[in-house]
Amino acid sequence: MKTPYVTPHILHRNYAQAADQDVAGHLIGRDLEYFSQAGFDMDSIQLKRNAPVAQLYEDAIRYEGAIISSSGALINFSGKKTGRSPKDKRIVYEETSKDDIWWGSVNIKMDEHTFEINRERAIDYLNTRDNVYVFDGFAGWDPKYRIKVRVICARAYHALFMNNMLIRPTEEELENFGEPDFIIYNAGQFPANRFTKGMSSTTSVEINFKRMEMVILGTEYAGEMKKGIFSVMHYLQPIKFGQLSLHSSANVGMEKGDVTLFFGLSGTGKTTLSADPRRLLIGDDEHVWSDSGVFNIEGGCYAKCINLSREKEPEIFNAIRFGSILENVVYNPATRSPDYDDISITENTRCAYPIEYIPNAQIPCVVDTQPSNIIMLTCDAFGVLPPVSKLSPDQASYHFLAGYTSKTPGTEDGVLEPIPTFSTCYSAPFIVLHPGRYAEMLAERMAKHNVSCWLINTGWTGGKYGYGKRCPLPYTRRIVDAVHSGELLQAEYEEFGVFGLQIPTSLEGVPRELLNPRLAWSDKESFEREVRKLGGMFQKAFKLYEPDVSENVRAAGPKLD
Repeated sequence: MKTPYVTPHILHRNYAQAADQDVAGHLIGRDLEYFSQAGFDMDSIQLKRNAPVAQLYEDAIRYEGAIISSSGALINFSGKKTGRSPKDKRIVYEETSKDDIWWGSVNIKMDEHTFEINRERAIDYLNTRDNVYVFDGFAGWDPKYRIKVRVICARAYHALFMNNMLIRPTEEELENFGEPDFIIYNAGQFPANRFTKGMSSTTSVEINFKRMEMVILGTEYAGEMKKGIFSVMHYLQPIKFGQLSLHSSANVGMEKGDVTLFFGLSGTGKTTLSADPRRLLIGDDEHVWSDSGVFNIEGGCYAKCINLSREKEPEIFNAIRFGSILENVVYNPATRSPDYDDISITENTRCAYPIEYIPNAQIPCVVDTQPSNIIMLTCDAFGVLPPVSKLSPDQASYHFLAGYTSKTPGTEDGVLEPIPTFSTCYSAPFIVLHPGRYAEMLAERMAKHNVSCWLINTGWTGGKYGYGKRCPLPYTRRIVDAVHSGELLQAEYEEFGVFGLQIPTSLEGVPRELLNPRLAWSDKESFEREVRKLGGMFQKAFKLYEPDVSENVRAAGPKLD
């Protein structure tokens, strides 16, 4: 009887590894000198540069305990840290950038010597690993403004994550990559030394704009790298290129080619509303509004997975396949099916996938058209802001600087009131320059290209959280459609008290009492009280920016007199 042919495991393993080494060695040849000079021990480590996705899967499973899910995505775990560590973020105080950085609680100073200590510590740790992964890619889809990024890390999970989140180079681009513009040394498995000057914990995430380097110690959460790149672009685009970087999603109409930018904090509907069957998605999170149009900074999407379902968000659900990374998602051990409702590891479960996995993505993610509309999204749990308002240029600057939304009360700690959140430029944790600089550039570009700006409230109506109800999504979608069709430009408007907002008196398909919140509240006295309370919160939050903005912008906020 003929024995079926079976490739011996040892032959298979050596065969695969020999090929891996050959590819990695061949690709990295010209850069060996760079790695040696940077302090890497080339005799003891194996560098894997831009390794194929399948090889990163193998390594993550073999060495890191990763799991292949039933849909083909790779499930990885980030260890102790399951979110960003903003209190451990530092920017090096040095002569080339110190006068531009907005120093304070977001951008905490670190001296150059401490950075050198941590950089050395990261490289020393990487030298102890058998495998070191290098990913070379781009940030920014427009070749005129993009930067070359090199990521050096010790986990296949981190290499695959940045393979998805950066723009992947072609073979020819990789061959001619040359010197990177920015380098990330990710030694996140190894702690920072708490006794080093300026360290507040064993976690340290630091950026040096003079060296154009980032060092990560003490956190394996992959999102630190993504937001590190955004911080760098948030600095470089205005300073070096004179372009405006934005924390926004963007889409373009299939028929008219009109571009819309969506600003909004977590939970406001930015991802949901920018996904539109009649429009192509340029990107879901980070963009640059350039002199020639709009382009995405990233090559992928980093979507929340909590309560994800095929019915609610089919595009994201279907993007979770081979090549995608599921981060800290619980799975059924019998079937390997992800359980998106299980938040026992963290509520911040995520999926990172290449943007090409979204069927109606605009590839390449760049358009040579100036925006026609800007939509600023807020989720007002006080129930007093109108579902849509047309903003004047000064009001647009005011609301961009205020960056308001609200968190709904958390039952666990007995909070009975909505919690207002003011995140300047809709990106406070990643802001690098003074917010006024971004606001000024936004106002200039809006004026130059005659861009309409809309404030859309996806929050409560007819009463605050606990009394009213959330504005139904079909009505919000109808409002967004009316922005894109130009209907709202033709509408008649009335002024909405305290906030001085212009609100449409009618819009087909949306009830009149929804358009004007005062009409939706049965208790008018309570409404007046809540609207004045929110107005006072705006005034208090805006005091920080008042000295740096014009009188017109200061006057564009709520008035309580």
